[in-house]
Amino acid sequence: MSTTQTGPAAAEEPLLRISGLHAGYTVPGRSGLGRRRVDAVAGVDLAVRAGRTVCIVGESGCGKSTLARSVVGLLAPFAGSVSFAGLDLATAGRRQRRRVAYDLQMVFQDPYTSLNPRMRVAEIVAEGWHIHRDLVALADHAAEVARLLHQVGLDASYAGRRLHELSGGQCQRVSIARALALRPKLIVCDEAVSALDVSVRAQILNLLAELQGDLGIAYLFISHDLDVVRHIADEVAVMYLGTIVEHGTAAQVFESPQHPYTQALLAAAPSVHDRPGTANPLPLTGEVPSPASPPTGCRFRTRCPLATDRCAAETPELRVRDGGDHPAACHYAGRDAAAAV
Repeated sequence: MSTTQTGPAAAEEPLLRISGLHAGYTVPGRSGLGRRRVDAVAGVDLAVRAGRTVCIVGESGCGKSTLARSVVGLLAPFAGSVSFAGLDLATAGRRQRRRVAYDLQMVFQDPYTSLNPRMRVAEIVAEGWHIHRDLVALADHAAEVARLLHQVGLDASYAGRRLHELSGGQCQRVSIARALALRPKLIVCDEAVSALDVSVRAQILNLLAELQGDLGIAYLFISHDLDVVRHIADEVAVMYLGTIVEHGTAAQVFESPQHPYTQALLAAAPSVHDRPGTANPLPLTGEVPSPASPPTGCRFRTRCPLATDRCAAETPELRVRDGGDHPAACHYAGRDAAAAV
């Protein structure tokens, strides 16, 4: 991936800007009266710049997929804003949103459920052109489908097949071709390789990197696999219980993790980079709290070995602290949490 930028706070205007985003779902109120909202995403600020890859990492249930779906408009946020190329998607008119649909696409985790099994591959790839008819002339559909399939590493003969005739990796290549069909500037990848075998996963990651180099596409990449993130990310945002607790370049987060949650994730993750006998696991006790009733103060405090009374009383800001080189939302950022276990 691109390596020209030295940190997440580059000078150029972001392609995607997320500001104070709250999103989630509603549940029945107490005593069965009315409904109350549950913020699976609770005040996220994030930016993705053209040609860059920003990865969101965290445990299952931390709000990663809710964030992804809010960005592409599949889920209406409770509060905050999502702006694309300077356009606030919440207040944009129908015509403006239609224009953004060209530029902002999504690849889901499971192609077998996100693609129509009744359609042939050519129909799946060309589906967007029947909605946005000014993009590719009908007479050129077959040739353009063949070009896109070749671009994602599939022979043109795959155009006549259906999903049940393809492997998981081939189906995900079709998903990527469908996203590319509208010539987007940014693709949201929601666990796009997590369901694939390791060897196929590497192939898809290499394909995404090649497409970024050739087309200048930006990625908002959702993953729980830190080895995948290490391979693909320019920037990493660590998410816990709906909030960003650490954000920096990939090198900063992997080489100098500031937040105890990030330290725990890195220590617990198996990696081909580890040498035998060097692992220093930092276990996390307990489960992730429910977003319906998050802890007061720091949301990680109920599982943190560094937690004090201050953590319960005061919510830490996401900022750079003394001795750090990137922001973390922890009063004691930079301390070795493993030593406190």
